[in-house]
Amino acid sequence: MESTAAKPAPEAEAPPGFTHREIMMTMGGLVIAMLLAMLDNMIVAPALPTIVGDLGGLNHLAWVTTGYILASTAATPIWGKLGDLLGRRMTFLSSIVIFLIGSVLCGMSQNMGELIGFRALQGLGAGGLMVGVMAVMAEIVPPRERGKYQGVLMAVMPVAMIGGPLAGGFITDHLTWRWAFYVNLPLGVAALLVCWFTLAKLSRGTGKARIDWTGAALLTTWITTLVLITSWGGNEYDWNSVTIIGLAVATVLAFVAFVIVERRAAEPIMPLSVFANRNFSLSGALSFIVGFAMFGGVTFLPQFQQFVQGSSATNSGLLLMPMMLSSMVVSMAGGALISRTGRYRALPIAGTILMAAGLALFATMDVDTTRTTTSLYMVVLGAGMGCLMQSTMLIAQNNAPLRNMGAATGAATFLRNMGGSVGVSLLGSVYATTLTDTVTSRMGTAAGADGGRFEVAQMTPQALKSLPEKAQQVFQQAVTDGVVQVFAWGAAVAAVGLLVAVFIRHVPLRGFDSAAKPETAPEDAAQDTSTAAVG
Repeated sequence: MESTAAKPAPEAEAPPGFTHREIMMTMGGLVIAMLLAMLDNMIVAPALPTIVGDLGGLNHLAWVTTGYILASTAATPIWGKLGDLLGRRMTFLSSIVIFLIGSVLCGMSQNMGELIGFRALQGLGAGGLMVGVMAVMAEIVPPRERGKYQGVLMAVMPVAMIGGPLAGGFITDHLTWRWAFYVNLPLGVAALLVCWFTLAKLSRGTGKARIDWTGAALLTTWITTLVLITSWGGNEYDWNSVTIIGLAVATVLAFVAFVIVERRAAEPIMPLSVFANRNFSLSGALSFIVGFAMFGGVTFLPQFQQFVQGSSATNSGLLLMPMMLSSMVVSMAGGALISRTGRYRALPIAGTILMAAGLALFATMDVDTTRTTTSLYMVVLGAGMGCLMQSTMLIAQNNAPLRNMGAATGAATFLRNMGGSVGVSLLGSVYATTLTDTVTSRMGTAAGADGGRFEVAQMTPQALKSLPEKAQQVFQQAVTDGVVQVFAWGAAVAAVGLLVAVFIRHVPLRGFDSAAKPETAPEDAAQDTSTAAVG
């Protein structure tokens, strides 16, 4: 197999020049746009119980989130390709407008069906926000200098993870759940105005708007069926049921057809050629694993905090602060280190080690684990997140040509989102099964004159407090067992990520002025042939 270690990064076309001042002004709009995309689900989550009480439709509650995730995941590579074809400025601005329209309509929803449909529309816009931010950044800042700027962008994620639940809880308690959607309007308008003026210098694309609609339809099909399998399998339907088997067959057929179509399309929605680059494929695989382990694991931590440690919904958001701060500090420090040294290979290796260690520590929890202990575990996990969030994207972008930067960024973001979606679905099934099994096996000893019985699916932190002490102990142990299983599986998947990370090779970060003569020193080429070296 031919080594890619000593090969220069793919040739880049020279983009319009942006001064440091212009970049910083543009960053303002990009940060707001990224905050919009990441904050939305976090704000809406605390309002969901109130929404269900107002609109009804408890059986369709999951689709308020699932519809948004499906639409945003499927739209991500489509938006990326549209940016390559039509120019990033107009496609990025269009995605903001669609997101805002969806937000307004969600706030005006009169029943659960309308809300789910409008959440899907909102998700279509959100897919363009994420890939648009990364693709615009790739066009205005060369990879050699991108780390310090992307570190700031990646710091938005933990801010959204903490600030979202706090804002959502406050809005729901003091205003109305509809403002959980309307709050997007001032932020979105600000991002729209800033980006309208600051992105005027961006190129207008190839001018050939040949959209691969067949590929887009097939992509949406196999994504949807795959997420339905992971969401329904073991919960709504047995794994060997006709429904799940039929969805599995549909997923395989749609995926095979998608690959065939993309190989033949003149302007594929997801150019498979980018996966021919070893580093790009490895970074994509690592992005999927990171999304699976991180989002799949962290999603269930508030369950332990609220049911076992007795925290309120608002306080459980505050308790995630150590992870946020750790991730933010490491992300910004890592970006500065990359910009100063040009070396990045150590970050994904260190990140997967720290992430696996943090998840493994959480897998040791029991019902007596204190908040101080979980806070220390969060610091470790947050440090791993900080190392990985920007380095995986940087590696992917550094190994893709500028003409396909939007599609390549969309593919990398798509893989991370898919990892998160699959992780949440599968680990959610593990959590629910383990919790139910523990309750079923222990209620015989807990029940009695004062033991009490309860419905697992309808349990809330408030309802738990009204149960007899023995029943409370059973349910808290069940939650602990479920969360521990989730983190154990997350740690195992993160360990696989370490095996992927060590095979990433150092390709010098290109600058926009080095498109013709990439920086490849002889010593770099010699060093990069060893997968054991840490760049």
